[in-house]
Amino acid sequence: MTMPDDEILARHRSRSGRTSRATFSGAEARGPIIDQEGHEIPPETLEQGFREFRSEFGKDNPFAGSPFGNLTREQRLARLEAIAKLLDVAFILPGTNIRYGIDGLIGLIPVVGDIITTAISLWLVREARALGAPWYITARMLGNVAVDGVVGMVPFAGDAFDVMFRANMRNVRLLRRWLDKQPRI
Repeated sequence: MTMPDDEILARHRSRSGRTSRATFSGAEARGPIIDQEGHEIPPETLEQGFREFRSEFGKDNPFAGSPFGNLTREQRLARLEAIAKLLDVAFILPGTNIRYGIDGLIGLIPVVGDIITTAISLWLVREARALGAPWYITARMLGNVAVDGVVGMVPFAGDAFDVMFRANMRNVRLLRRWLDKQPRI
């Protein structure tokens, strides 16, 4: 026997004093919630467990507040360097000393690959700006990204240029030099 949703809401409100998302999704209308051993789980237990889970990961969590956490300046710079290395010099062409990264590989996909790698490069510039880089540093970084993106659009020759130009490594080097000249606080 299936109860109408209004009756389920009223019954649940009388038990807990409030409504839950599970009630709106119709979970109670389909039957009780059963755990792996076959025991029924009361809805109040699930709500309490979710609150504990959320508070456990929300309070005193180094990654709370932003998608990448509250990192120090050095940690952010290390992350940018790691991403730049992955994009530009992560691999060595076998039998040679030529280094390339996923920027060159993704760039092999016509148009879409170049758009993706340019977007990642622009994110690196945005992070540099968030670290406090002045306009002239970010302007040079944007120039590197623009050259890399425009020339990278040329099939095959552009990908070879991506491998040799290494715009992301240039940008991180620019940022590192500027940061090294700044006084430590």
